[in-house]
Amino acid sequence: MDRTERFYTIDRLLRSHRGVSLRQLMEHMEVSRATVRRDLEYMRDRLAAPIVWDPAQRGYRYETQDDIAAANYSLPGLWFNASEVYALLTMEYLLSSLQPGLLEPHIEPLRARIRRLLDSGDHSVGEVEKRIRVLHMAARQVDSNTFGAIAHALLRRQQLQVRHLNRRSGEVTERTVSPQRLAHYRDNWYLDAWCHLRDGLRSFAVDAIEEARLLEGERGKSVSEAELEKVLGTGYGIFAGTRTRQAVLRFTPAAARWVAREKWHSRQQGNWEADGSYTLTVPYADQTELVMDILRHGAEVEVVAPADLRQAVAERHRAAAARYR
Repeated sequence: MDRTERFYTIDRLLRSHRGVSLRQLMEHMEVSRATVRRDLEYMRDRLAAPIVWDPAQRGYRYETQDDIAAANYSLPGLWFNASEVYALLTMEYLLSSLQPGLLEPHIEPLRARIRRLLDSGDHSVGEVEKRIRVLHMAARQVDSNTFGAIAHALLRRQQLQVRHLNRRSGEVTERTVSPQRLAHYRDNWYLDAWCHLRDGLRSFAVDAIEEARLLEGERGKSVSEAELEKVLGTGYGIFAGTRTRQAVLRFTPAAARWVAREKWHSRQQGNWEADGSYTLTVPYADQTELVMDILRHGAEVEVVAPADLRQAVAERHRAAAARYR
């Protein structure tokens, strides 16, 4: 909690209680006695906060509201941090893009609440939306009936009959799955499920599921969270597997200035080299998505290892270059 947040916490506690002890302030903000004393002193001396010690209550309190107004007391401007404004604007965007349906009577009050939260800063919600944009790119359209059937089976822990399109081969297969969880990744939805056809865990792009039908009375197979993470959470991106390898990528000094601050994987390792280049090591099970992310850096990155990943990227570069001859 930074200092501004502590000021607002102190302000909230003093306005809602007749007396707040030093111990309570320390516990709420998880800081030392010395930090609380410094904050109180700063608020009194620099912000003209009418904070007094009440011996009867054995705590700090504000003087009367009249005294607060007379002192012309106000806290520094309040604003959101990056994650808060992103979350609020994203929620507003998602709610505004909902199709009319059963939730329609409940959506508008929720949107109004979010807009009031945005308005609670120093700037109006209109100004926030005009000056800050959250762009959702490359989202693929999902059929609402299909999504509803998947969510229903997921929460009821029942099996689901699906028709799934394999975009690589163009083949459509009928299969029975036991949904385990839904994931929203890079603006698209994915279903992690036990596939009874393949007898194993698989991840399906929801927009590639052409039809989904709940199998009434067919209890779904349950997979533990630990097993889900072991199979689907260790590889790179949305493509997973239990057998992972380490990709070693070396970025040029120019690209390193960006990549060094990026998170490619929760278990990545990065090292700066003497010449200003940056070596990034990430685990992966399936190279599909990793190759795509490597290719977007063009000549600014070299695959050091393993050899087959290096060859796959080189072949894609050669094929791309051949189109421009």
